[in-house]
Amino acid sequence: MPDREPFTYTGDPDWLAPIAAALREVVDPEAALSIVDMGLVLSVAQQPDAVHVRLTMTSAACPVADVLVEEARQALDRVLPPQMQIRVELCLDEFWTPDRMSDSARRLMGW
Repeated sequence: MPDREPFTYTGDPDWLAPIAAALREVVDPEAALSIVDMGLVLSVAQQPDAVHVRLTMTSAACPVADVLVEEARQALDRVLPPQMQIRVELCLDEFWTPDRMSDSARRLMGW
């Protein structure tokens, strides 16, 4: 059975799969897992003309935070229509915990 998406999603259900797949292409270099499986994607809100993604990091001092934000934006840009605005926001006020990880990521990490 596949994991549930470890982020909240609002919007057209037809966009969930391509958005999630694009975000799964972005890999946290410290864990060698996708930002989705790591639980770094807090939420995705899709509207007819925009997508807003909220990310957190495993640490407020994450040295690759800006890189992951930009990689997420680029991954979405490859799958979304050109007229759709993309906003990827870093939200460090919502703390990451291992509970946010997907079941498969926890198994890979031995948790």
